[in-house]
Amino acid sequence: MPSVSTQPETGGSLKQGLHQDGRRLTPQRRRILELFESLGGGRHLSAEDVHHQLLNRQLKVSLATIYRTLRLLVEMGFLQELQTSNGSQFELADAEHIRHHHLVCVRCGRTEDFESEAVLNAGLLASKGFGFDLIGSSLTVRGICPQCR
Repeated sequence: MPSVSTQPETGGSLKQGLHQDGRRLTPQRRRILELFESLGGGRHLSAEDVHHQLLNRQLKVSLATIYRTLRLLVEMGFLQELQTSNGSQFELADAEHIRHHHLVCVRCGRTEDFESEAVLNAGLLASKGFGFDLIGSSLTVRGICPQCR
């Protein structure tokens, strides 16, 4: 099976990527990415969740800065964005979780990760059929969780 390329490593490449785009590595940007790195892959946070987590760690970052930084980190490939019924959720884009998909409850927003070779194979087949190089595939399945039934 053809391989799927991975997202950038978060280590020193944030500074390098920002520098290439003429942007600075601000303390706020570093704090937000470090928060996601400390939580690891598979954790889904809203901008408000990020704000609360940083406040709990005695780190002050305005909510407006968090929104801007989350968009920037998604654009750069460090985070992935997931649309839920409760708004956008963000998670670390790391090589270990590149092949995972999401089940999202449309009532409460509960999000569960799952892996599926069938989905990955469908993405590979579709991309090959149109002459694309597959970078990643993501499926979001919407439903109603057991607690909301």
